Amino acid sequence: MSRILWIDGANGAAGDMMLGALVDLGLPLDALRSELAKLPLSGYRLEARRVMRSGLAATQVDVVLEHHDHHHRGLSDLLGLLEASGLEPPVKAKAGVLFRRLAEAEAAVHGTSVDAVHFHEVGAIDSVVDVVGGVIGLAWLGAERVVASPLDLGTGTVTMAHGTFPVPPPATARLVQGVPVVAVGPGECTTPTGALLVTGHADAWGPLPPMKIAAIGHGAGTRDTPGRPNVLRLVVGEALGEPVSPGSGDELLLFEAQVDDMPPQLCEVVMARLFAAGALDAWFTAITMKKGRLGILISALAPPAAREAVEAAYFAETSTLGVRRSAWQRTALERERVPVATAYGEVGIKVGRQAGAIRNAWPEFEECRRAAVAHGVPVKEVQQAALAAWRARDER
Repeated sequence: MSRILWIDGANGAAGDMMLGALVDLGLPLDALRSELAKLPLSGYRLEARRVMRSGLAATQVDVVLEHHDHHHRGLSDLLGLLEASGLEPPVKAKAGVLFRRLAEAEAAVHGTSVDAVHFHEVGAIDSVVDVVGGVIGLAWLGAERVVASPLDLGTGTVTMAHGTFPVPPPATARLVQGVPVVAVGPGECTTPTGALLVTGHADAWGPLPPMKIAAIGHGAGTRDTPGRPNVLRLVVGEALGEPVSPGSGDELLLFEAQVDDMPPQLCEVVMARLFAAGALDAWFTAITMKKGRLGILISALAPPAAREAVEAAYFAETSTLGVRRSAWQRTALERERVPVATAYGEVGIKVGRQAGAIRNAWPEFEECRRAAVAHGVPVKEVQQAALAAWRARDER
C-alpha cells in the first residue's frame, strides 16, 4: 500500500491554513522553523496555537511580522531567495515551479511579461513563508498520491492592491483554471497561496478516496464564520485497492527530449515540474549530439493519462522544440508498506512480493527523513535502525 493525502477544500484553502493543517498532522513546528530559517529572509517569527472554528478544534499558524513589509518582489527576487537558501533541492525546485506558475498567471492577468511582474500580496514575507513552508510540509508528509476535493472559491468581493474585485480575483481564477471548483462560502475562501499549493500538488480531484485513515489535520483560517468552519482538512492514510498482480503488465509512456542549449541548473526545476505533472520517474543523461555538441537527454515515465501535462511541462521548462514518446510495458511487484518500530518512531518498510515471496524490502525514504529531522539525526541512522527492526521482525 502507498501513502495517500486527501485535501478537503470544501471550505476553501489558504497558505496559512495549509501550514496549520500540516502542524496539526504532526509536522514539528521547530523543524518547520529550522527549514524556513535556511531562506535568507528575516523580519518574522512563526507561531502556532489551538483555536476553535464553528465548534471545531484546529491549529492556526501565524507568520508574525516584526515590521511592515513594503517590498514588492518579482519572480527573479523570489527565485534568488530560493537559490541563495540552504533548502533541500526538491523543495527549492518545487517552490520555484510554484512561483513561476504564479508569475505566469499574473502576467496573463496584467498583459505583461513574466519578468515584469511584481507580486504584491504574494510577494510579502508572510506569503513567501506560507508557500515555501507549505512545500516543506507537504514534502515532509511524503504522500505518493495527492487527491483534492473541489475548492470553494467563495463569493462576494475582495479588496487587493489594485482595487476591489469579485471573488475569485483574477490571479486565483487563473490558478484554478481546469480544476473542479465551487462558489459557496462568504467572502474570499481560497486565496492565491492556497490555490497555488493545492493545484501544484494535487494529481487527482474528487471525494475522499478509498484509504485506511492514519491521521487527520485541521488548519484554521483567520475568520470564524458561524456554522461554516473556516478550516482546511488534510486526511492521510494508506491507499486501498487491488495490488498489482505478479507478472502483470501495465502500460507507461516514455517521454524524451534532447537539448544542447539549456543551463544545467534548470534540471532541478524541470524534474520537479515533470513530477508535478504526473510523471512516475524522471532522469537526465549526458549525451553527445551531432557535430560533437554536448547535450542533455531528458527522460520521463508517466501513465498515458498524464501525457498532455507532461508534454506541457517539457515545453514550459526546457528549450526543446519537440517531445517524442513511446509506449512501454512494465511488470511490477505487489507492493505493501509494513510498519516497524524504531528508536525514532514508526517507519514504513516498502516490501515487494512476487507470488508471495519477498523480493525487495527497503525503508520509505520520506518517512526516514521526517524521523531524522524530528530527532536531529542523520537519515542513514534512521534507515539502518529501520532495516535492523525489519530483519529482527523477519527472523521472528
